[in-house]
Amino acid sequence: MNLMTKVVPGAAARPRNRKLSTRAIREARNSIETTLANFRASGGGLVEAEAAARLAKDGLNEVAHDHRPPAPVQLLHAFANPFIAVLMTLAAISSVTDIILPLRHGETGDYTSVVIIVTMVVLSALLRFWQEYRSGKAADALKAMVRTTATVRRRADEGDAAIAREIPMAEIVVGDIVQLSAGDMIPADVRLLESRDLFVSQAALTGEALPVEKYDTLGAVAGKSADAAANDDADALDLPTICFMGTNVVSGTATAVVVATGARTYFGSLAKAIVGSRAETAFDRGVNSVSWLLIRFMLVMVPIVLLINGFTKGDWTNAFLFALAVAVGVTPEMLPMIVSSNLAKGAVAMARRKVVVKRLNAIQNFGAMDVLCTDKTGTLTQDRIILEQHLNIHGERDDAVLRYAWINSHHQSGVRNLMDQAVIRFASELPEVIRTVANYRKVDELPFDFVRRRLSVVVEDADQRHLIVCKGAVEEMLGISHAIRDGDLVRPLGDEERGTLIARARAMNAEGFRVLVLATREAADDERKPLYGIADERDLIVEGFLTFLDPPKESAAPALAALAEHGVSVKVLTGDNEVVTARICREVGLEPGQPLLGREIEALDDARLRALVDERTIFAKLTPLQKSRVLQALQANGHTVGFLGDGINDAPALRDADVGISVDSGTDIAKESADIILLEKSLMVLEEGVLKGRETFGNIIKYLNMTASSNFGNVFSVLIASAFIPFLPMLAIQLLIQNLMYDVSQLALPWDRMDREFLKRPRKWDARNIGRFMVWIGPTSSIFDVATFALLWFVFGANTPAHQSLFQSGWFVEGLLSQTLVVHMLRTQRIPFFQSVAALPVLVMTALICTLGVFIPFSAFGAMVGLQPLPWHYFPWLVAILLGYCIVAQSMKTLYIRRFGQWF
Repeated sequence: MNLMTKVVPGAAARPRNRKLSTRAIREARNSIETTLANFRASGGGLVEAEAAARLAKDGLNEVAHDHRPPAPVQLLHAFANPFIAVLMTLAAISSVTDIILPLRHGETGDYTSVVIIVTMVVLSALLRFWQEYRSGKAADALKAMVRTTATVRRRADEGDAAIAREIPMAEIVVGDIVQLSAGDMIPADVRLLESRDLFVSQAALTGEALPVEKYDTLGAVAGKSADAAANDDADALDLPTICFMGTNVVSGTATAVVVATGARTYFGSLAKAIVGSRAETAFDRGVNSVSWLLIRFMLVMVPIVLLINGFTKGDWTNAFLFALAVAVGVTPEMLPMIVSSNLAKGAVAMARRKVVVKRLNAIQNFGAMDVLCTDKTGTLTQDRIILEQHLNIHGERDDAVLRYAWINSHHQSGVRNLMDQAVIRFASELPEVIRTVANYRKVDELPFDFVRRRLSVVVEDADQRHLIVCKGAVEEMLGISHAIRDGDLVRPLGDEERGTLIARARAMNAEGFRVLVLATREAADDERKPLYGIADERDLIVEGFLTFLDPPKESAAPALAALAEHGVSVKVLTGDNEVVTARICREVGLEPGQPLLGREIEALDDARLRALVDERTIFAKLTPLQKSRVLQALQANGHTVGFLGDGINDAPALRDADVGISVDSGTDIAKESADIILLEKSLMVLEEGVLKGRETFGNIIKYLNMTASSNFGNVFSVLIASAFIPFLPMLAIQLLIQNLMYDVSQLALPWDRMDREFLKRPRKWDARNIGRFMVWIGPTSSIFDVATFALLWFVFGANTPAHQSLFQSGWFVEGLLSQTLVVHMLRTQRIPFFQSVAALPVLVMTALICTLGVFIPFSAFGAMVGLQPLPWHYFPWLVAILLGYCIVAQSMKTLYIRRFGQWF
């Protein structure tokens, strides 16, 4: 279930006075006991049978935009594009001129043009529908590979003990008791039952980046009474006891009861309002810009064709029909199908490379990406952190430090990060060391967050004394400590000792270790309490250091080299220490340069940050919002930016990146924020995905360039022929047939290969190059069209209206074969058939169309549409013309590349 996309209301101004469901507001006012009674729920959770009954009654916990439209609706949508609208308009006009008016005058109507245009429309729409339907099915299957779950309490039967189990979010029901911790998505609208230091990011709903604190009881919130808080007209999203679907837990823990699911949630009501209103991506804008370029070209050229033929031939009816046929010929009606087919094929191919595409249009951004921002842990490193040392302040092994570390890691209830897991794993191998503290009872916890950069637990010993044990980043810990433990002595922490500890930590960082400081404080008798706050993290005694080692991946260096070879620069954005990060970067072949730290970024304005982001490689000690600022500065400099991350702190950056990339093992919020999921957290997999994204985009651009240049060449040839030939150079019906066959010849392009040169650097939409390509390459074919006109006029005597059928048949075959040959000439910047051979489907399809095109003038169908058999001695001339075309087209290609430095 895709609860969060990049087009949620947070992108707009925060909604004020928006009505929430009355159920959520009512439960915010009620006591916990009343809320549980209202939903026939208990703290132990629902019985499985009751949960199943509620799921059957209320339906899946899904929001409106999570569903693809039914097949009939998708079929109707397949007809909604500007090219099909143009063709339908032409079909309507042709119906009047070819059928209705002749029938009114007692003549026989000619249905051929209308049938062919409608056939082209139906074929294009059906192919587009089939490809989009298949791609939707494929996308659903791929998304199913990435599971987003929630932890609920359920009971097998009445009286049984509650069991915490993970279930898909879609199966959450009203009355479920859910357990929340840092990194979790809020699976539905919930009323808090218990909470500890719970901070929730509501950016998806409000656009406000800072998390808000939520409480299990209203009490007095910011000086307001409980009733005032519940009735606050300012914004119901500020209800302190309610958490909303689509938001996520930043820190803390909670237990809550579900009060609304699916469309009945606040997020669900918003989703109904924004179905189909997703903001245009760079891909959408690129397709539309090219589409309107071609439509404007048609609107200019078609009236010119009409006027020239009308004035030179005197038959305005036939001139009008011919101009309509030219308009159809200029319209790339297969564009939507080609785009859909390419994206669907690309997504399936990337899935085989263990890359799941959640949003098909992200494939183009994947290929266009020229800067990859990534975290360090698990991407450049093995994601296998081990506790290497537990040291006192003098850098000597000290088992007391290990005992305190075990207390802190064992008793914390949030997301156990890799360092906590390393501590517990290491201590489990030394049971005699931790035996003396194994019976401590947990009193409270102050969860980790990315501002404090530390985590504290409070435990009680057998004598009911409370001990605060805190571990965290070096400078942050020293900032709240006032003493150090030196053997059996406790000495004040002065500036000299502080400098010594920082220097020792930096020395260990330089050796590749991540370093945490561990400190303690025994609470005074009058300070003991059941709940502690951040203010209690003070006057700590530094016990020593914990050092961790996360070796670099063997595959990181070759993967970074491969990305650099393909034009993707890598920047490391991490909350970790800059010294450790620089050491890891050097080991994997990434020159770190001068790191830019979070506190330095905080002091920079946007203009200065933009000037620095291109120069720096390492951005260290960042908060989540600072990561987003770095990304936005890179985007403002014109880069297409990808972000690879898997943690809670990566969610804002994943949403802000042009293409957000996460991993299947990432946190819920990271996976929901991403466009692409890697089933392997490997840069090598990413590099393969980038290449497939470029290949997919390349085949789309290939079609656009071929179609634009071929259509321009055809219209140019029509203008020349119309000006000098006393009859129509080709009947409207013949032009329509030729265009239909040419379009069919390109249906296999999604299966084609791209040149290695094209894949070497990022690719973006460039409508200007397509227009330039059209003007430069299009007239090349017109040279040989004119040669064919001269051949038919002077050699074969097709120079009077009585012989126009021979003229039209000769140009029909030459035009179709040269257009189809364009597929091979323009698909590569190399020499076709020698240096670059098209994929087998393209070879087969183009050969089939060429064969059919030569056969039609000799068939009964050809006679029906005004064609006649060509003399056999015409074909050697045809071969010579086509060979000449290949030589000139290749020469023009070489000149174009030298002139503009690019092909597609």
